[in-house]
Order: sequence, then C-alpha cells, then structure tokens
Amino acid sequence: MLPCAAEALVRGEPPPLARILERALEGRELTREEGVALAEAGPEAVGPLAAVADEVRRGSVGDIVTYVVNRNINFTNVCVIGCKFCLTLEEIAARAAEAWRLGATEVCVQGGLLRAMDGFHYRDILRAIRQAAPGIHIHGFSPMEVVHGAKKTGMPLSDYLAMLRDEGLGSLPATAAEKLDDGVRRLLSHAKIAVGQWVDIITAAHRLGIPTTSTMMYGHMEEPAHWVNQLCLLRDIQKETGGFTEFVPLGFIHRNTQPFEEGQSRPGPSLEEHLKVHALARLLLRGRIDHIQVSWIKLGRELSQRCLQAGADDYGGTLMKESISRLVGAAEGEYLSPDEIQARIRETGRIPAERDTLYRLLRVYPADGES
Repeated sequence: MLPCAAEALVRGEPPPLARILERALEGRELTREEGVALAEAGPEAVGPLAAVADEVRRGSVGDIVTYVVNRNINFTNVCVIGCKFCLTLEEIAARAAEAWRLGATEVCVQGGLLRAMDGFHYRDILRAIRQAAPGIHIHGFSPMEVVHGAKKTGMPLSDYLAMLRDEGLGSLPATAAEKLDDGVRRLLSHAKIAVGQWVDIITAAHRLGIPTTSTMMYGHMEEPAHWVNQLCLLRDIQKETGGFTEFVPLGFIHRNTQPFEEGQSRPGPSLEEHLKVHALARLLLRGRIDHIQVSWIKLGRELSQRCLQAGADDYGGTLMKESISRLVGAAEGEYLSPDEIQARIRETGRIPAERDTLYRLLRVYPADGES
C-alpha cells in the first residue's frame, strides 16, 4: 500500500513509471534500466519522483538533517603548472588548531599537485595537524593527490595509503570522480585519473579501513544514463567494501571553466536535473549509502532546501574556509554558522543535528529552535 503523501502522484504517472516508483516504495532495489527510465522521464515525473524519494528518505533515516562543523584547508591552489600560494606546515597546523578551538570536529585538507613536492609532504601535513589538534578528524587528500604522493615516494599505492592512515588520516574525499565514464572524462577533465584508477584507489582505501565520500558532478556534457551508471557503480562498490560514508551530488558551475568557454558543456544543471539527481541517488543507493548531502555552497539556500525535500538528509559542513567553488563562480558565501544551518533546516520542517565525519550524532537540536 502506498504512503498517502506519494500515492496520488504515483498513480497519476504512466503505468511503467508508476510500477518503478511503487517498487522503490516497497523497498526493492531498482535495476539500472529502471533508474534510466526514471532519469529520462519528462518534467511531469519530477514531482512524483521527488515525493517518492522523500518518502524513502523518511523511512530510511527519519526527519533529522545533519551537518558537520568543519574547516577546509586548501594548502595550495594551483597544480603542477605553478604555484600562487602555498601554506607552510606551521600555517596548516595553526589553522587546524584554530578550527578545533572554534568547535570544528573536522578539517578537510586538499591542495594542488606540486611538481617539486617531496613525496612525504602529505605525511608531514598529517603530523603537523595531529600535533596541533590531536582530537580533530582529518578528512584529506583526493585520489589524485594520493597517486601523486605515491609516485613521488615510489611506494606501492596500498603501502602509501596505509602510511597516511597510520599518520592520522581519518577519511578520504573521493573527489576527482566528476563523471565516472572515461568518454565523458576525456572531454571534461582529461588530465585527471581514469575511472579504473579511481576505483582502485577508493577500494584500496576501503580495504585499509579508510572510509571515503562519494561524489558526482552533473549538468555539463553528460546524459541522464550517465547519472544512473555512476550511481550503480558506487552501489556495487559499496556492496563489496561498505566504505562510503555519503553521496554528494555536485552541480556543475560553468562560469570560468574551459569546457563551457569552448562550447563543450551546457551552462550547469536545470532545476529539474538538480531534483532528479538527488532523488535518484536516494532511490538507487537505498540501503547501501544512507546519507545524501546537499552542496549548499553550489546550490544556495532555496535550492538546497528543495533538494532536502527530494531525498537528501545532510547539509554538509560549515566550511570555515572554502575557496575552490568561489574561484569558479559559486554564488554562495564561504561560511555558514551552525545557527544559520539549523535555521535553514528548520524552514523545511525537519530536525537539525550536528554530526561527526562518520555520521555519528553529536547533538540533536529542537525542531522549533528553542533550547
């Protein structure tokens, strides 16, 4: 029997789509073909799809919307072609210590691929942070950085990852995923690692007990079937390793990007695409990756709230310092206070809660804002 909130919308859909949405509500795992059918459905299907995803979200994780108090430390902003700024180990440590004093439980550490970098520089960053802020969780180093560091040291990938883990790396941001399709990657981000290499790094991290996020960039030159292919790939990896903590859809910001300037990409996702991707993630990843995060810095206030009503359950981090999205034209600011995040969550009728990196609840706040 369909839940009341979604029943009328689902029954109004064409029979094939209605049957797929009913299967999702029943808790069955959707196939790739069913996912593609939902992804390619017209604008009229967005409302029912979002409603079903919201119902599945409620049944899976309840009405709590989480966030983490964190700080981004971008220790350099340019890759191997040159360097505009580089933080010293002392500066990195000072920023981590300051974040800890201000209540952060996590620092996210990423930077460029420096040509002249010593192979053990990432290890030294971990040591500096651990000494300055022993209790903080270090969420650091993209798969590309891991490959770069391993090559610089000459260590096997698994040994390099194990060294980072032993020196304090708590989790790995699975960035550089963009679109896990080699054909699209050759056009969108040809200089980045291939799909197979990305999968090897992520699964190696999981096997070593290093959890990772999972991400997908959308709204550039991909087709809806690419969304589903990537979600199914992530689902398959999760079945094998159980190492993903969350899934983060990342809408493409076209301004100041080469693919858009060269006419290869469209100007970012439409509202329909934003809602579809978040809803599809909830349905296809159900029971595997429970937490779907909105990227408020890319989406802004209203759209983030819309996506929370289409299957998402996490608002991301406070981002005491964030620069990459701003440099490519994100409209939202660099920092949101916990109070502001809580207010935005309450506006959707949900319950705000602070979490740590691994989604352990630290504090649940009243839904009405009273202490």
